[in-house]
Amino acid sequence: MGLTIAEKIIKAHIVSGEMKRGSEIALKIDQTLTQDATGTMAYIEFEAIGIPRVKTELSVAYIDHNTLQSGFENADDHRYIQSVAKKYGIRFSRPGNGICHQVHLERFGKPGKTLIGSDSHTPTGGGIGMLAMGAGGMDVAVAMGGGAYYITMPKMYKVNLTGRLPEWVSAKDVSLEILRILSVKGGVGAIIEWGGEGVKTLSVPERATITNMGTELGATTSVFPSDEITREFLRAQGREEDYVPLESDEDAVYDRVIDIDLSSLNPLLACPHSPDNIKSAKELSDVAVDQVCIGSCTNSSLRDMLRVAAILKGKKIADSVSLSVSPGSKQVLSMLADCGALSDILASGARVLECACGPCIGMGFSPNSAGVSLRTFNRNFEGRSGTRDAEVYLVSPELAAASALTGHITDPRTLGKYPEITMPESFKTDDSAVIMPAAEKDAESLGILRGPNIKSFPETSPLPDTLEANLTLKVGDNITTDHIMPAGAKILPYRSNIPKLSEFCFEVCDETFPERAKAAKNTFIVGGSNYGQGSSREHAALVPLYLGVRAVIAKSFARIHAANLINAGIIPLTFENPDDYDRLSRDDSLVLENVKASLDSGKFTLYDKTSGEKLTLVGEFTKRQKEMLLAGGLLPYTKKS
Repeated sequence: MGLTIAEKIIKAHIVSGEMKRGSEIALKIDQTLTQDATGTMAYIEFEAIGIPRVKTELSVAYIDHNTLQSGFENADDHRYIQSVAKKYGIRFSRPGNGICHQVHLERFGKPGKTLIGSDSHTPTGGGIGMLAMGAGGMDVAVAMGGGAYYITMPKMYKVNLTGRLPEWVSAKDVSLEILRILSVKGGVGAIIEWGGEGVKTLSVPERATITNMGTELGATTSVFPSDEITREFLRAQGREEDYVPLESDEDAVYDRVIDIDLSSLNPLLACPHSPDNIKSAKELSDVAVDQVCIGSCTNSSLRDMLRVAAILKGKKIADSVSLSVSPGSKQVLSMLADCGALSDILASGARVLECACGPCIGMGFSPNSAGVSLRTFNRNFEGRSGTRDAEVYLVSPELAAASALTGHITDPRTLGKYPEITMPESFKTDDSAVIMPAAEKDAESLGILRGPNIKSFPETSPLPDTLEANLTLKVGDNITTDHIMPAGAKILPYRSNIPKLSEFCFEVCDETFPERAKAAKNTFIVGGSNYGQGSSREHAALVPLYLGVRAVIAKSFARIHAANLINAGIIPLTFENPDDYDRLSRDDSLVLENVKASLDSGKFTLYDKTSGEKLTLVGEFTKRQKEMLLAGGLLPYTKKS
């Protein structure tokens, strides 16, 4: 039996376990990346482990999220990360060098390698044939120390592409089409491989857009073959020596196969407030637009920017529209300036923002109240833009530019002739904004620079045999990590200060939760299906840990968040009967007894002292996960090991 692309990479990196669907496997990790919103905590955890030097082939610390420096907090975090990187053997990508996924694709990613990053859109690397996965900061810290990364062996899905994209239809529309087919839960537990003859018509930046958006399916990761198009991209970056051919075997076995004819696709949008709420541009042509944002790790490549510049050239945006453009990297911005495309963008009335995530995480350029914002980003969760009542749509760069010109949602095909762009044969390479670490012999004498906003890792405690706590919060389906631990300019500067950050926990759902949880000291949370979807931010587990959450009970969990809960020593449990969700109410007094025996059996009995009812919960954990929970989380488990 043949192997898929992902199975070939897994086979080359597996250090324990068997490649059997649903079983736990451990993988050797070649590369790691962090960004500054999650990186500070990841490096605090790495320091706590006590290993003097990273053991990966390559680790890079990017500054691309918290670049708005309205106080000392973000600047102090950047200084801390830079000092850690220099001491421990990590490359440091300065603020302004670009968004981690765009820069990593350009300068560091290698086909056939494993990569984990403390950002959920790390699967962008699958666009050049990497097995690239988002993970919690603690998992990244362990991998930097030479430890394995543990996942459940995923199912294998294949998307067979045929045909060629029509004019004015782009890779973003492919991403939205697969979200329409599968939903935000449809990829859970699976790796999605893209293949078929249609793959040969897609450039690496287009492939990277698709693998980036695969995160929104809940997939473990997405991957494309490494072929001559990959080689051409790496050659243009001056890195042809990194090329390795990689494709699936003809007799590879997939758990599901989906066929998409590229030539049949139309311009699409994801409507508020979910990436899978898909409609066509034609259906929404009467919707007036207040704001348009072009960029993010999904659509900020040189290819995307040149297309936007060509659409805007010689035209003015509508008076009613505010347009921002964020190039994905210093390389992209510099090349736009050199060829004159940047002038075309500026002349249209657009505002050019720095090479950073920015508006995607609510870090500036928030919409007006109740405003309609079209964004080439990957998420449109309620409140994520920084404006609670904004209506955010996810769109392609072509649709975004067309709508900025007209002032309403516009099918870009109505603009007429599709503008031609010419991609350069070679890219401008300048890695001067990547600071190399100190030599190992010089590192011991180096100190770490900590600001007053940087606090220690929250305290953990071993798991007791009886857990008794009130149900302090009950929430519904598709609760995202943005619900649990919001982003935005007001909150992100406190990512290295868990006590302060805790004041904002679940503020979108219930502003009283932090105060009530602190008063309760020990507490349970109940959620619906797909609890914890979205970002890999481990703060959505660390802040609940700080607030005394001992268990989260849900109908189902998103993969990364469930792992982060276990890493924090919080038990993620599911209802054996999903209808039992309706039998629990906020403020019920709950008891989990015989916890240690239940860890072995996988069945837990929850006694509701308030109603007198008993419910059966399920928690299937590996031997390692049980030991982690009993120790109080991954950090004490790792130090003990």
